[in-house]
Amino acid sequence: MQLSQFLLPEFDAEMAYSRKHLERVPMDKLDFKPHDKSMPLGWLATFLAVLPSWGALIITSASFDVAPGGVPIPQQSVLNSRDALLEMFDDNVAAARAAIAGATEEQLTRSWSLLAAGNAIFTQPGFLVFRTYFLNHMVHHRAQLGMFLRMTGVAVPAIYNDSADESGGMFIDSAANR
Repeated sequence: MQLSQFLLPEFDAEMAYSRKHLERVPMDKLDFKPHDKSMPLGWLATFLAVLPSWGALIITSASFDVAPGGVPIPQQSVLNSRDALLEMFDDNVAAARAAIAGATEEQLTRSWSLLAAGNAIFTQPGFLVFRTYFLNHMVHHRAQLGMFLRMTGVAVPAIYNDSADESGGMFIDSAANR
């Protein structure tokens, strides 16, 4: 079985769980921060909508420079409507899923580098970068969003298991969410 076929079910499940969280973002509380060191809720939600684009980027390129020519890339502005947030997320998920489904073994096993001003920050096999710096990174920030939801009085979706607010997380049919 090809690596892409191992990655697709996990990708589908994680994206379905992430979308459930994004659907519940309280758009009237985008400035909420549980702590001075925390990012605002609006930026966190927008970042989660952007993150799936990293999956496609990792598969379709051999590197990414966060500061080409020494100039940091601009950040996405905070999305302030649920429709815009979900549209960006859905578009990025569709592009990433297409990249995974069409990925060759060479694309997934070649060396991939994160660069800053042309200098390598790290170089690892593409599938490892996909799993750690995209999928695991997404799960990490989705967990933060779950905490923000709880603190703003929004029901936290069930994911791998029941949450305090709902049951059935482990039974999402990821194939139905493509």
